[in-house]
Amino acid sequence: MDIIHDEADLRFYANTGEEQAELTYTYTEEGAMDFDHTFVPESHRGQGIADKLVKTGLEHAREKNCKVIPSCPVVEAYVRRHPDYQDVLG
Repeated sequence: MDIIHDEADLRFYANTGEEQAELTYTYTEEGAMDFDHTFVPESHRGQGIADKLVKTGLEHAREKNCKVIPSCPVVEAYVRRHPDYQDVLG
């Protein structure tokens, strides 16, 4: 499943057929990416799509030397399970 970064709409998304799975974000005044919402259609939950979205978002932030605020509980849980992303937390 391909994850697409739509910078104009401030989101990472994947086409799942009928609906899109997405990770949305905003930028803080300090320029950090605030990952604020993750959505996966019910029919596609439990397949690791949310993890792929979050990982892609975190990797993007790391590449851009941008800090991340994990406001979304899904992102917060992912970072707890993957401590190697502590360096991008703001």
